[in-house]
Amino acid sequence: MTVRAAALSPAEWSPAFQEAERFLRLYYAETAWHEIGRPGLNRRLEQAAAELARGGAVTLTTAELTHGAKVAWRNSTRCVGRGYWPVLELRDLRHVTDPEQVFAELLNHLDRAWNGGHLRAVISVFGPGVRVLNPQLIRYAGYQQQGGVLGDPQNLDLTRRLQALGWQAPKTRTPFDVLPVAIQSGEQVCLFTLPPEAVREVQIGHPSLPDVAALGLKWHALPVIADMRLEVAGQSFQCAPFSGWYMQTEIAARNLADAGRYDVLPEMAKALGLDTRRERTLWRDRALLELNVAVLHSFDAAGVKIDDHHTVTRRFVRFEAREGRAGRKVYGRWSWLIPPMSASLTPVWHRSYTDTELTPNFFAQPTPWPEAPLPAQPFRMSGCPFHF
Repeated sequence: MTVRAAALSPAEWSPAFQEAERFLRLYYAETAWHEIGRPGLNRRLEQAAAELARGGAVTLTTAELTHGAKVAWRNSTRCVGRGYWPVLELRDLRHVTDPEQVFAELLNHLDRAWNGGHLRAVISVFGPGVRVLNPQLIRYAGYQQQGGVLGDPQNLDLTRRLQALGWQAPKTRTPFDVLPVAIQSGEQVCLFTLPPEAVREVQIGHPSLPDVAALGLKWHALPVIADMRLEVAGQSFQCAPFSGWYMQTEIAARNLADAGRYDVLPEMAKALGLDTRRERTLWRDRALLELNVAVLHSFDAAGVKIDDHHTVTRRFVRFEAREGRAGRKVYGRWSWLIPPMSASLTPVWHRSYTDTELTPNFFAQPTPWPEAPLPAQPFRMSGCPFHF
């Protein structure tokens, strides 16, 4: 604010105001209509100081929150696809806190983001006191069975917790059973079933190897991160699910290939007729490559947007160049920016980054599951019978 320090009010000295001021200056600078700047900054800062002086918080406009969410994506040090940050769509749902309404809006989010397979980057920001407890909206169950795990081992704990809240697995279990969504509001947790039409899945086949389709692999088309908090102007929005689209290595080189996940490379090698008796045959590498080919082919055949690691990393380098021209430094966590296969063939392999987290940004937050498992109760799609 363009006033003397001696004239600042107590509210304007507060850390809350300083965070709000820093963001609002950023917003007005980056959304300027012309080179002389966007008008109204001083008046907006006075409004912010007045809100804080009354004991409240700064109420961000939808436009301010939208830009904050975009910048949060731009600042995400672990995301190699953040060059798309200007196209992020925000759904301002800060008035929505009822669990059933939240779930209805999550279904609307999935539909909006789906866009007939031409996936959109979307974030839905809900009101205070509500949380989605699932790490992602769409997750596959993991069941501990004699001789191993059926489904996704990463979700063993999530599956047990949802079962403790009353969810009952299908009588005939499969490796790809979609888990319900747990929504917490105040002292209650509600479970909701995603309808089949909301979970778009892609069956995995290979363009020239029919035995790959016989493995019965598939993956959901739309990733929606659901449990991170969005921080803008010093405020935390604890329920802000956001979605983009997959890079094929996320599915083929991690979700399906990791030994601690679906571990399908041995089956893939068998379908390819590879010699798995010795590591020197590089059967894992060959199976991994063909699995990535299969995922890209399958998403393309289904008309679903997906990126490949070569295209994304080259776009990231162009993103760095644009940010440099705008006078901004790009920070990053190198181990997350390089893809989990053929990393040395991509341009980011040869670069170095400083892992510094700026705000606005997305941050992990503790998930408030009950400390002790609750007794299993009859599961209901709606209503909230479960309390901490």
